[in-house]
Amino acid sequence: MALKDHPFAVVAHFDSSLVFTYAVPVADVANLLPPCLELDTLDAKWAFVAVAMVQTRQLRPAMLPSFIGSSFYLLGYRLFVRYTTAAGKRLRGLYILRSETDSRLMNALGGVFTHYDYHYTDIHRELATGVERITSVRSGIDVQVADGGQNTSLPFGSPFNDWKEARRFAGPLPFTFSYLPASGEVVIVQGVREHWTPSPVQVVHSHIGFLDQAPFRNAVLASAFSISDIPYRWEKGYRDKWNG
Repeated sequence: MALKDHPFAVVAHFDSSLVFTYAVPVADVANLLPPCLELDTLDAKWAFVAVAMVQTRQLRPAMLPSFIGSSFYLLGYRLFVRYTTAAGKRLRGLYILRSETDSRLMNALGGVFTHYDYHYTDIHRELATGVERITSVRSGIDVQVADGGQNTSLPFGSPFNDWKEARRFAGPLPFTFSYLPASGEVVIVQGVREHWTPSPVQVVHSHIGFLDQAPFRNAVLASAFSISDIPYRWEKGYRDKWNG
């Protein structure tokens, strides 16, 4: 197994996670996927890209004690996808488009041990009563959300009928996939989470520079969730031979 195939289990604690999910016309993003994956869609019309902003604490190889771990901010841009294994099992998961972090160490190690396309960026988080703001100059991010409680409404234009349907695309999903075209294999990493109960938030303002690119120009904000205090584990990656 190559070093970049997530060669050991990793654990961390998510102190906070804010996830914006955008609906994108299927035709706009279909060519972003390797041939082994298919988009996970709604009504065969909408694909979904999630932007996750995660305050991560004590991330480390699972065999090491917590005081060895590193704490930093992570930004992840992911498409919701499906994959059929060589054994015919259908898996639902995520395809990483880009990952960003405010830790130079994580940026370096992420490039060594994963296929997740890590980049260094600045990330700033501000908290006020009932309001959270995250900004990044390098990444062109400025988002602000408020706690809307039980009366929170879906963003205007969202294709979801209700928050229950929206939660299917709130992430994270059990699996993450990377494709190795030279060998025709797919690297599969399984994530294990506990106490995952996302709460909808009201979006006051949102601009995410990554979505200024052409494939996402027709993106519509579909939902936004927050969650906190989550233990998380990524299992050791493994390769599956794609039967395409």
